[in-house]
Amino acid sequence: MFANDKSIDNLQDLFKEFRKYLELQGQYLRLEAIEKLTILLSTLILIFILVTVGVMALFYFSFMLVYVLATAVGSLIAGYAIVGILLIAVALLIYRFRIPLIFQPMVNFLARLFLDDTKKTEP
Repeated sequence: MFANDKSIDNLQDLFKEFRKYLELQGQYLRLEAIEKLTILLSTLILIFILVTVGVMALFYFSFMLVYVLATAVGSLIAGYAIVGILLIAVALLIYRFRIPLIFQPMVNFLARLFLDDTKKTEP
């Protein structure tokens, strides 16, 4: 099958190059996974920070609204009740529209992150 030793050497070189190629592909896949996980983790941290700051702002603005409503309604308890009802209504609206507000953007983000192979160059 092989006429001389040169063919065997070429075949051995081919196997060495193929092994090197597989090692480089493994390194590339690991680097790509690290890149995507870093983007995912940094996005999750950013969302956590924004939600935390948003909840703190909502807390202070709700107290401000309670005192504004207390002067308009004439009772501090009524002000707290109105703000409580408003917050429950907002929570129910978020729950009602959770798929287009939360799930679909998350699915789109993860699909773009893990399935989109085209690299977008930034100017």
